[in-house]
Amino acid sequence: MFNTDANVPPDEIRLRIERLQAELQALQIDGALILQNSDLYYLSGTIQQSHLYVPAEGRPLLMARKSLARARAESPIEDIVPLTSPKQMPGILQEHGLHLPGRLGMELDVLPVNLFRGYELVFEGPDIMDISPVVRTLRAVKSEFEIAVITKAAGLSDQLTVYAGEILKPGMTELEAAGLIEAHARKLGHQGIIRMRLFGGELFYGHFLCGASAAVPSYMASPTGGSAANPAVAQGAGFTVLAPDAPILLDYAFALNGYLSDHTRIFALESLPEDLMAAHGAMLDIQSQIMAFAKPGVTAGEVYDLGLKLATAAGYSDHFMGAEANRIQFIGHGVGLELDEYPFLAKGQEMVLAENMVIALEPKLIFPGRGVVGIENTHVVTREGLKQLGRYPDEVTII
Repeated sequence: MFNTDANVPPDEIRLRIERLQAELQALQIDGALILQNSDLYYLSGTIQQSHLYVPAEGRPLLMARKSLARARAESPIEDIVPLTSPKQMPGILQEHGLHLPGRLGMELDVLPVNLFRGYELVFEGPDIMDISPVVRTLRAVKSEFEIAVITKAAGLSDQLTVYAGEILKPGMTELEAAGLIEAHARKLGHQGIIRMRLFGGELFYGHFLCGASAAVPSYMASPTGGSAANPAVAQGAGFTVLAPDAPILLDYAFALNGYLSDHTRIFALESLPEDLMAAHGAMLDIQSQIMAFAKPGVTAGEVYDLGLKLATAAGYSDHFMGAEANRIQFIGHGVGLELDEYPFLAKGQEMVLAENMVIALEPKLIFPGRGVVGIENTHVVTREGLKQLGRYPDEVTII
């Protein structure tokens, strides 16, 4: 009845729960109540409407509202029980031999205030702590299972890029080309949803943009924006017509079995001006140098500092990761179940890179009125530096 072919292995969930419990014990937090979809999936293997209670010691308890049957089919958690109202939770915990928490961890970075106040009443005023940085830090270091899924997603990003090169032609609008590419992504197995944690963060498949349209800024925490279909979206593909001699940006995230590969390539119809080709080459050089530099023990902020230093030395400081007031001070970000995971390769960030973190490195140049060049690949942090997962050529593809 349910498609369980991609279920998360039980050992994965067990190890994740154990790692979280070790953190809870170190912080003297009695238990964590997990609600947010990505965290819920990470720790239970399901996103059914549920509350996952992880005690500092003992067996986790998944209380499912809709669909209980599907939660039981998808999650390897041993104790999965029905829940019709949050008010039942204290009683359910006690029925399963779990003490009511005096200090309760919750995901306060995403929990709405009204729900927070409701849970305070349900548990009769516990000391509620923000557990989100702990969970996000745990998620930043990927297991072999996770890296295998992301590697497969990166391979599908490559396949999608090959397809894009086969169908692009002058006269198409960005939206027309994007529709064809996105339909092919679905054919390849794209799940159709890209999750972001940032409040108000939204993304469809990504950005497909041509020429000056790619350099139009937007509200999004991204160096690219796009003229878009309308102000209600205000990012991404619009009605710009693909034309020769302009950089065409394909910046898409491929989502497979929950996990993401973030991937950017530049195309051009017939040709691309020499100065833009040279600028793209400079970004490839920055990527190469950072790949050798970004090893365990290096801070995320140091990675950004190196990228900015290299861009400045090459004469591109005015266009690096944005232009004028719209410049952003990062060069990459973690990827996994969400597109904006730890670590953030941004100015001043002190998180230390660790082996098996997965990051999207995206040195780009934005030229207002002309377009965007640059690269983005998903990488695994190894002792030798970054291991690139995408295999489609990084150079500009001329069609």
